Amino acid sequence: MFTGIVEEMGGITVMNKSLAGAKLTILASTVMSDLKIGDSVSVNGICLTVVSRSERDFSVEVSPETLSVTTLGGFAVGMPVNLERAMKLNERIGGHLVAGHVDGVGVIRSRQQDANAIVFTIAAPPEIVRYCVVKGSITVDGISLTINAVSEQGFSVAIIPYTAKVTILGLKQVNDTVNLESDLIGKYVERLLQERSQLAKPTISIDTEYLQKRGLI
Repeated sequence: MFTGIVEEMGGITVMNKSLAGAKLTILASTVMSDLKIGDSVSVNGICLTVVSRSERDFSVEVSPETLSVTTLGGFAVGMPVNLERAMKLNERIGGHLVAGHVDGVGVIRSRQQDANAIVFTIAAPPEIVRYCVVKGSITVDGISLTINAVSEQGFSVAIIPYTAKVTILGLKQVNDTVNLESDLIGKYVERLLQERSQLAKPTISIDTEYLQKRGLI
């Protein structure tokens, strides 16, 4: 589980892809301090497992499924990536609860300067838009952001200069793709409501026996 607060930008130094999946090595500094083999790391919002590490980098393996449903299939050597270690329960959650399980890929449709902020309009699949609400949370390439506006085709977010500087979102341009993860709580609420609506409603037959049991006659 993550918070969507990116710790640093790393860089891909090795990218090996095959029919069996992929393995990539990422150069990093901040996240290396206590990173262990087997730990989870968010790479552009994708939860991946560390399989090896050195003093300056770590490696992760990627399944064909992850390659097909995220932007990871387009990763290349030299590309910067957002990195975040798994959250600790004894720390403040600065963003929101992020699982690192990408729901789909969005496309940046516009990038506009608004005073000191950059406003991105992102086209998203219907299965993601359904969970988008104004002032709600969404994860874009592993970054916890607040939704400013919602349409049938997507949503808009604004980032401050600090976010533009320390994450790869500041480098993104129109037509670039981004990994999207909907608010986890919204998905759970929808699921619970669906199950509740499917429960068979008991039918009550108000007859003499029913009234007698309740002392009404």
